[in-house]
Amino acid sequence: MNHNDFNNGRRGLLKAGAALGAGAFLPGLAAAQGGAKKFDGVTLNVSTFSAAYPKLLQQWLPEFEALTGTKVNFDAPSFPVYNQRVDLELSTKGAAYDVVNVTFIYSSRWINSGWLTPLDDYIKNPNLTPADFDLNDFLPGARAPETGKDGKLYGVPWTAEALLTASSRFDLVQKAGLAFPDTTDDLVKVLRAVNKKERVAGFVADNHYGWTFVPYLHAFGGDVFRKAPDDLFPTLDTPEAIAAGEYYANLLKEFGPDGAVTYQPDQVTQALKLGRVNFTDAGQLHLAQLGDPATSKTIQTVKFGLIPKGPAGRFPGTAVHGLGIPAGSKKKEAAWAFIQWALSKQTTRRAVAAGYGSPARRSDIDSTEFRQKQVINGSDLAKLSLDSIELASKTGHMKYRTVSVYPQVDQQLNKAIELIATGQLSAKQAFQQAQAQSIAELKRAGLNL
Repeated sequence: MNHNDFNNGRRGLLKAGAALGAGAFLPGLAAAQGGAKKFDGVTLNVSTFSAAYPKLLQQWLPEFEALTGTKVNFDAPSFPVYNQRVDLELSTKGAAYDVVNVTFIYSSRWINSGWLTPLDDYIKNPNLTPADFDLNDFLPGARAPETGKDGKLYGVPWTAEALLTASSRFDLVQKAGLAFPDTTDDLVKVLRAVNKKERVAGFVADNHYGWTFVPYLHAFGGDVFRKAPDDLFPTLDTPEAIAAGEYYANLLKEFGPDGAVTYQPDQVTQALKLGRVNFTDAGQLHLAQLGDPATSKTIQTVKFGLIPKGPAGRFPGTAVHGLGIPAGSKKKEAAWAFIQWALSKQTTRRAVAAGYGSPARRSDIDSTEFRQKQVINGSDLAKLSLDSIELASKTGHMKYRTVSVYPQVDQQLNKAIELIATGQLSAKQAFQQAQAQSIAELKRAGLNL
């Protein structure tokens, strides 16, 4: 989004807000007699991990503050730092945060431990929530991971994303006379043909391998647990898991740029936009940014496809993140006002207009505006994502990711791939170590394995 679009959009929303009155967006927030606002003097502490949607919200914050009288401190560190910090704070039921991202891999742990506030009473209260907030507009599949065993909702989803494959310099693949890779074998063949051509490294991925590697683990016939969510005995030392680990770590070792194992999502996106790296697997939340004409140098050469299938099939990763209110927050009503504003139809549609790539509202996903913006150089990102989400819902392979102890295993997978890619351990050694440490961690967490 360019600067003028932002300013024009901002002026338009402020004008609309002024014309309709604050109550049009958030009921009960219209200025009382004398001009006082309901949350004058309230300071909210909001935290999410760094991603495209939170960045837009940070830009638009002055409007929420003007509307409500609230002061917002909005913190968006990297994904691992965010999760570590918030997991610790929520476990103490502290009051440091008023709105947090309900991270997919922590959703079961945070919700079912009673660390978040159920939102149903806020949603049902017409004095706090207008009918047009329309909770049912959010994809049922996106609401499911934000729902507790008690059937109550604990987070409102801002993203429903799928892991897709991207080639930022598909022109190099075409010059080599090859097609977009459909299988794990195809991917290696293509990477061998294009790696280092025009000084472009072949492949890199976000170093959260507990997310980016697992589709390959599944594709090779392996799994994280014996049968999640009922049987959580880890299965990281099987021949299939070891073969998948060796394959994936070799992609980074043979075709990666210098320091490949240090790349975080924003660095991957930047490397693709600048054409320094050709292939990656990432969520469309990040990949949609390759279609930004102002910042992407590869907009004319990019192509997207489904995650490659392996000997056992195709298993795209899918993830949902939502905004929730910590149980310890002392400002829950103001926090709910923030979530409503951040995820109102007006705000989510405006984000789509700014090029945001993975909304969770069906009305946004079906909008012409979204569908047109998601066709980037002939690839339909929206269709690829919806196909992936549908495939994942049929196979059920993502069940591993929402069990409360997955974060412990996630850390072991991160470590294992890094150890293989940097040549410190063989795939067999690294995955046997990951298995032993996962079992120890799960026993420590009280699981009877």
